[in-house]
Amino acid sequence: MYVGERIEPDYASDSSDEETINVIGNVPLAWYDDHDHIGYDIRGNKIMRPVAGDMLDSFLEQLDSPDAWRTIVNAVEGKKIVLSDEDLDIIKRIQAHRFPQASYNEHEPTVEWFTSKTEIFPLSGAPEPKSRFIPSKVEAAKIIKIARKIQKGYIKLGQKKSDAQMAEETITDVWENEGTAIDHPMHVPAPKMRLPEHRESYNPPVEYIPTPQEKEELRKLDPRDRPAFLPKKYDTFRSIPMYDRLLQERFARCLDLYMCPRSIKQRVRMDPEDLLPKLPSRKDLEPYPTKLSIVFRGHTNRIRALSVDPTGKWIVSGSDDNTVRCWEIATGRCSKVWKFDSKVVSVAWNPNSQVSLVAVVSDTTIHLVYPEVGSDAAEAATEAIFKAPAAVSSSSEWRVQNGGDTACQIEVGQVVSKVSWHRRGDYFLSISSDSSSKSSVQIHQLSKRSSQRPFSKPIGLVQSALFHPSKPNLFVATQQGVRVYDLVQQKLVSKLQPGVQWISSMDIHPQGDNLIIGSYDKKVCWFDLDLSLRPYKTLRYHKSAVRNVSFHRKYPLFASCSDDGSVNVFHGMVYSSLDQNPLIVPLKSIKAHDVSEHLGVLFCEFHPTQPWLFSAGLSGEHHDVHLYV
Repeated sequence: MYVGERIEPDYASDSSDEETINVIGNVPLAWYDDHDHIGYDIRGNKIMRPVAGDMLDSFLEQLDSPDAWRTIVNAVEGKKIVLSDEDLDIIKRIQAHRFPQASYNEHEPTVEWFTSKTEIFPLSGAPEPKSRFIPSKVEAAKIIKIARKIQKGYIKLGQKKSDAQMAEETITDVWENEGTAIDHPMHVPAPKMRLPEHRESYNPPVEYIPTPQEKEELRKLDPRDRPAFLPKKYDTFRSIPMYDRLLQERFARCLDLYMCPRSIKQRVRMDPEDLLPKLPSRKDLEPYPTKLSIVFRGHTNRIRALSVDPTGKWIVSGSDDNTVRCWEIATGRCSKVWKFDSKVVSVAWNPNSQVSLVAVVSDTTIHLVYPEVGSDAAEAATEAIFKAPAAVSSSSEWRVQNGGDTACQIEVGQVVSKVSWHRRGDYFLSISSDSSSKSSVQIHQLSKRSSQRPFSKPIGLVQSALFHPSKPNLFVATQQGVRVYDLVQQKLVSKLQPGVQWISSMDIHPQGDNLIIGSYDKKVCWFDLDLSLRPYKTLRYHKSAVRNVSFHRKYPLFASCSDDGSVNVFHGMVYSSLDQNPLIVPLKSIKAHDVSEHLGVLFCEFHPTQPWLFSAGLSGEHHDVHLYV
């Protein structure tokens, strides 16, 4: 026989699960400040004082509990009560001086809810559910949370708050400033109507009534300038007619009421000039070319290229009239003319002042000619170069000419569009317009009279190519991008992305860290090679295609020429500090040449030592080279 545990008869009278209610009556709670309890329940048991934290614990509890803003403390029972939405609604209705229950109808007839007959049976005889006899898991979690806070020191037991702390924690009366409370602090009241003046009276003073002459002058005014109301005197109220602008003014008032903003808008007041970058004055950036000084006239067709010698005394120009002319810069005199079999598309003076040599591109041949304007030592050093033995292998044919103005001819095998020298004057580049050939770019060495192809496969339509002034790098501009190659390691270093449709020209800064390109879609892009692969600045000052761009080798200047007939000169200061970006300032837009057959200025180049600028184009009926100083 199974015998269970003994049932205690007092268990039915256990009140541990009952709600504790303080029955001390109307007794001040301050009497219990020195005790560990706050009162007694209905059975006479002590109601222990709840654990109270400091201000920090209260702050942390407000952060942890999303219902902290709606929690109040019942000081009599020492419990925290979370107000429900119904409680909050009752408080709001009481504040508005309405009935607490939203469903209460004050005009409803009296209904007898309770009968006089007493019921002796309960409404339900179901047994107590099991959940009422099982310890609550929610309470266990709360106890664990309180125990952890005690272990970490957030809750300190046995410490009594001082009078100053009690004064700080005094509960403020929420109804104290009920009359001055603002529901919407950003609310803006509707504009009030203007009060009537003396002139709008039915019996205005005499000085407000206009004379017939004044009425005639007002009638001649524009209706928009004419006042809407004219004062008029009436003897009695009965004789006052209806106001003729009543409907218009009522309608305007309605517009003010429903279209006027009802909230304060924080408007930022800013001067538009503050948004513009602070640029230095152009007078502080002098010198730069501003006016025309010399005109070099003699070509009979379009001038395609210019090049200045390293000393800055001479300049050569190549034209579609199959000639190359050498000019003296100081006087504008033409000292020599070379005649070729086809159009001259590019000329380049050797940058080495110890060698007197000019590279001229005509069809598929590169001509190295003697300008015969250098010193005797330079002439002798140039002739000694072509007397030295040549290299065994070469991708192009070198033909040394004995006698005459041409020192050597280089047969590339395809049409050459441009030639460019290295800074030291021993290597130079030739660019072909054939996009399907791997010989679109060739590197030629003057001292060994040899040529080589740096690329083993076609790289696209090459527009321009340049050597880096101090590093063994090669810049190759294709139709829509610029590639940077390392000639020592023979690999691609980076690809610049200008974001233009068709690149026309390119030039590199003398320090080698900045690059500018011009495009046929009217843009000039400045690249900071240490900053990004995308343009640092994109300049859109031209109205037509940009033909050429050029850096000055000494001054912080660069220029661009376009088919709109203008040459734009810019100040481009590059700082040695890495935390300071280049400064670009537009200086001067020069109307250099006329536009003919949608072609304007075809070439521009700076003087190597002076802040002078050369441009080539059409002037009236002549094809000239202009010098701006």
